[in-house]
Amino acid sequence: MATVSEKPDKQIKNYREDVRALWFGILFSFIFTGLIWLTGGYLRDLESTFLPDQGVDWYYWKMPEPTLLGGILAWGFFLVHLGIIWYLIYYAQTKQRKYSTNLQKFNIIALITNAVFSFLHLFRTHTTYDGLAMSYAPQISQAAVVIMLVMILIMENKRRGMFFGKPAPTITSEVVRAMRKYHGYFFALFIIQAFHFNPMTSATAGHMMGFLYTFLLMLQGSLFYNNIHRDKYWTTFMEAAVLIHGSIVAINQDGISGFWPMFFFGFAGIFVVTQMHGLGLSVKSRWIIMGIYSSLVVVVGFSFRGLEVLRDLIAIPIIDYSLIFVISWFTWLIMKVISR
Repeated sequence: MATVSEKPDKQIKNYREDVRALWFGILFSFIFTGLIWLTGGYLRDLESTFLPDQGVDWYYWKMPEPTLLGGILAWGFFLVHLGIIWYLIYYAQTKQRKYSTNLQKFNIIALITNAVFSFLHLFRTHTTYDGLAMSYAPQISQAAVVIMLVMILIMENKRRGMFFGKPAPTITSEVVRAMRKYHGYFFALFIIQAFHFNPMTSATAGHMMGFLYTFLLMLQGSLFYNNIHRDKYWTTFMEAAVLIHGSIVAINQDGISGFWPMFFFGFAGIFVVTQMHGLGLSVKSRWIIMGIYSSLVVVVGFSFRGLEVLRDLIAIPIIDYSLIFVISWFTWLIMKVISR
């Protein structure tokens, strides 16, 4: 009898809490993105009064005249949101040193915090509208995301290499250890500011895709010290997904004949050169992926951009790979100064 009664209990517990949390988080992300779409129609009359585009530094989706209440809510929500997540990261680093498949209290609080601020953000959009975009140019928010992606490349240098599986020798193990220890604080800052930068409008596909991607990034950031947080397939997907978001935003801005191939082929090129080599793929599989990439460049890239696609292929990789060495060197320099 004892054997029979114990078997169901083992079956009930035969699941990974972190994986279950991931799937629930993905479901929440899609549902909340749908909620943004459903409520976005109520913002159209207001958005029709916005000022016209005024140049490269201009962000269209903000009130013509910022309000005091809008600024207080935007910055207040951002700072409180960031402060809670920073504290949870600090607490976890002092209490939890090992990765596991079980959710800890700080994971649950982080997940709840992000969910609560998602609803608060939606409320703020439908009352005062403005996000942090009222205060600084969109290029700053975009640059923060680029730096985050570059830091991931640096942290993964030893495991998957930088160029076709070969590590960049100039990135020291000390730099990698420092980034692994403190990256959570920087990533939280970069992601949460991007989250609070934009209003929750469904005016463009770029906004919708951007919030879905940001929800998933916050989900990843909530599962620290869980095994799923460093799962190579999930993390690589999160890195590579930026090519979809970037391409959609570019199409919204400049149309299908515009500069979207720079984002698509640029980030896809980084996947081919660096990211896919950490997935444990066979040599044959990697050659197939490189063949598909090359075929898309020829068939799609040249069709839309002509010879300009050659510039599109190298623009983003040059920026990212250059930043790898700049950020690595800067991190090394800071460590040397602090250690004196």
